Amino acid sequence: MKKRIIGIVTLAIFLMILATGCKSKQDNTIIVGTEASFAPYEYLEGDEVVGVDMDIAKAIADYLGKELVIKNMDFDGALAAVASGQVDFVAAGVSISEERLETMDFSVEYVDNTEVVVVNKENPTVSSLDDLDGKIIGVQQGNIADFWVEENVNAKEIRRYTKFGQAAEDLKNGKIDCIVMDNLPAEEMVEANPELTILDGVLFEDKYAIAVKKGNKELLEAINTVIEQLKTEGKIEEFIANHTSKSKNQ
Repeated sequence: MKKRIIGIVTLAIFLMILATGCKSKQDNTIIVGTEASFAPYEYLEGDEVVGVDMDIAKAIADYLGKELVIKNMDFDGALAAVASGQVDFVAAGVSISEERLETMDFSVEYVDNTEVVVVNKENPTVSSLDDLDGKIIGVQQGNIADFWVEENVNAKEIRRYTKFGQAAEDLKNGKIDCIVMDNLPAEEMVEANPELTILDGVLFEDKYAIAVKKGNKELLEAINTVIEQLKTEGKIEEFIANHTSKSKNQ
């Protein structure tokens, strides 16, 4: 009986040590959600997710003394994951909107962005920024462009994609009339697809920020500290220049 009790106590101690070790390992990581088809902000280099946002995420992890874990998922899925606490923050070219502010909090903004229109170069069915009504328009599902087109354009159809690569193929094949998207990723898309071009002019302007679960003030303060430091040191501009040239060579 005594041996049995000792065995039970030993097992209990072992389980406590194991649980403590797992917790320590978990506490030493921080998880970022992203969508890796949005160069130069996030894209794949082999099997690794890299980009401007991932450089910022790594700086945040380093500041907190944690190991960065990157979860690559659909854009909408990443936002849902941070709202529910499945990831710690989202860095994925996220724009602030009133709707998103209901379920998540945002860092200070770190990139000024413009939205443009991409068309088929050889057979354009959209001639200008004023020529969007009645057209089939491609957007990234859940992106700020999705909301803007929904509210401001009398489109024939809004076709929502999880990956811009499929949108580019559909535009080349005449299945959609144009894509409304962020300027730098649009430039990357056109570089990789010479059949496409960007129309002159800016459709609208917005800014990027990092999303955290609503009420997570401690993490938000740390993220803001890192972003402000990176901005002051000119690091974000360096990240953009570096990944713009790298992603063009993919």
